[in-house]
Amino acid sequence: MAVLSAMLQDGDALVRAVELVDETMFYREGHRRVFKAALALHQNGAVVDPITLAEELERQGALQAAGGQEYIGVLLYAIPTAANVEYHAKIVREKALRRRLIQVAQELVVEAHESPADASELIDLAEHKVFQVSQQRGGEGFTRIKELLWPAMERIEQLREGGPLTGVPSGFADLDKLTLGFQPADLVIVAARPSMGKTAFVLNIAQYAAVEGNIPVAIFSLEMSKESLVQRMLASEGFIDAQRLRSGKLTSQDHSNLAKAAALLGQAPIWIDDTPGLTLLELRSRARRLKAQADIQMVVVDYLQLLAGPPGAENRQQEISQISRSLKILAKELSLPVIALSQLSRAPEQRTGDNKRPQLSDLRESGAIEQDADVVMFIYRPEMYERPVDDQGNATKLPDGTPIEGYAEVVVGKQRNGPTGFVKLTFRKQFTRFENWTSRAPA
Repeated sequence: MAVLSAMLQDGDALVRAVELVDETMFYREGHRRVFKAALALHQNGAVVDPITLAEELERQGALQAAGGQEYIGVLLYAIPTAANVEYHAKIVREKALRRRLIQVAQELVVEAHESPADASELIDLAEHKVFQVSQQRGGEGFTRIKELLWPAMERIEQLREGGPLTGVPSGFADLDKLTLGFQPADLVIVAARPSMGKTAFVLNIAQYAAVEGNIPVAIFSLEMSKESLVQRMLASEGFIDAQRLRSGKLTSQDHSNLAKAAALLGQAPIWIDDTPGLTLLELRSRARRLKAQADIQMVVVDYLQLLAGPPGAENRQQEISQISRSLKILAKELSLPVIALSQLSRAPEQRTGDNKRPQLSDLRESGAIEQDADVVMFIYRPEMYERPVDDQGNATKLPDGTPIEGYAEVVVGKQRNGPTGFVKLTFRKQFTRFENWTSRAPA
């Protein structure tokens, strides 16, 4: 009642109220009708007062359901001032959310008793319903620019003085110059064709952040097991031939390197979740918990297309769109970069000549990935399309004379707040490790 009274007393109160509540949040049907009519008047540019409101309710055939002309007069004088409309609107919102939570809990009790679905499906349903309620909470709204200027000036001064990057470093010098690190709230897509080294690339980034920077990182691996990921990280960190590591045929130097790598990784704040068939809601829930427990500063998802989206998607393209959008929301909610790996279509292989470098149109299944992402990176290794050595034993080279063996590029195809371009890296296949570019191919 207090919110509706304020809206009748002051047109500006209506504007402030609609930022916090909507028609469905009022408990009484009559109050829902009054709010709906007042909003219709406001949207049409009309003054909202007892007379115009009664006329609008009459036009909608809802005057009696709203309590009649007499009740509108009661509403007008229900509170002495409209000054506290935000406070009253927040109470309406709070009560509405509590009613919705009670309703959800009752629905879940019925489902638990009567549904033939197994427990995991019911848990997923519960998370989905509670998440829907949480989405109704609303954000903080506007912030006056005066409050934002000083932090922005501090960041600019840090950059002028050659201070630290503004985001999580990748460990690749040229890439960090281009991106200034992975920024909080950004969704970063790393895409490539199979076997280009997507997983190796993001693991190298996660290792550098955690080992060198002591930055907590969460890795959701939907394709590879925890054990396989750890083996890769040990090979990369210890410069150990991955094949020898898998077979156990290690040299004495390998054993020494392995011990050092294990000691470093054992101290690194890295968390790995390899739950198969992970749903989007499960991922978001686990990321939130780990943020609260360990203050993670980066999330890696390997890979996007293996996530199960929320129920109700009409087709795979719509499901992928929902997943990419939700990952962007997660990045913003937790204020950290989310790096998600993605598949590419076969388009690069179908292009003729040397034009195999990936481009934005190659992103598989959904243009929404490109739209939602703040940064899109592609990994390109020409040796995946040509033999590194010909039949005569001569090294295959790029037009500039660079041998293709071990040559890699990270193509930044989109960067919302920065330039695009590409950087050269060296890929040491035996260690599943990318490194800063050197002019000669690796040994």
